[in-house]
Amino acid sequence: MIIATNIHKSFGALEVLKGVNFSVNKGEIVSIVGPSGAGKTTFLQILGSLDKPDSGDLKVDGIDFSKLNEQELAKFRNSHIGFIFQFHQLLPEFTALENVMIPALIARKDSKKTMQKAREILSYLQLSDREDHKPAELSGGEKQRVAVARALINDPQLILADEPSGSLDSKNKDELHKLLFDLRTKFGLTIVIVTHDKELAALSDRVIQMKDGIIVN
Repeated sequence: MIIATNIHKSFGALEVLKGVNFSVNKGEIVSIVGPSGAGKTTFLQILGSLDKPDSGDLKVDGIDFSKLNEQELAKFRNSHIGFIFQFHQLLPEFTALENVMIPALIARKDSKKTMQKAREILSYLQLSDREDHKPAELSGGEKQRVAVARALINDPQLILADEPSGSLDSKNKDELHKLLFDLRTKFGLTIVIVTHDKELAALSDRVIQMKDGIIVN
């Protein structure tokens, strides 16, 4: 599913990634752990085509990112990758249902079918009674489940999660952890998680440790 070879990335004089080699098999859940400043989030953004490496090779689902232009990358990202962020990144002026629909509408999918599918996903995540609420009216756990629903709307094969439980209390953390593994089973997803949460990492199929811009374990 993912093959990254000798990935380097610098910001000015600061070398953040110093030759990262990384692979994930289809259907795996892999956690990337390490101290702040290790390069975890930068690497996850490169995996999701949100940023480009200075050098190195990256293939996701057999697609070589270096051979795609910006428009092709954006289309691939929208249709193949779902993102879950620590602070939800929901648009405050839209309802939960509308937030979930946005990636599919960007892909110009039929609005009626998209609405029906968004409602089905929200129902699966036990949010049917919250679909008309805006983010300010939702709890932290509800916001994160809406973000998960949004990540699923385009049937991605890959989910990239950056500190997905970082802003949640213990109860909502446990529920989110269980949900991620249930989603892998239900939808056949491959999931890569950047986390400081040792409990979440321990549940993964593999744990990758980063330090000072390289993988050390």
